[in-house]
Amino acid sequence: MTRPTPVIVEGEEEYEVEKILNKRKIQGKEKFLVCWKGYTAKADTWKDRRNLKNTEKLVEEFEREYREEAKEVR
Repeated sequence: MTRPTPVIVEGEEEYEVEKILNKRKIQGKEKFLVCWKGYTAKADTWKDRRNLKNTEKLVEEFEREYREEAKEVR
């Protein structure tokens, strides 16, 4: 299986997000577990909300579906 290549947005490589899987707070910062399109679950990564500005619709969709309060991790 060939993996998708990144696109260049404002000089930075970006990969397409398939879905937001989870959310948590670490030291007051929101992080989202991202499933990358064309990759296995092994490639899922936690990303700061500020790094997901091009996928805001997926973040909003996740938050609508899962209105659970995020767990604070120290």
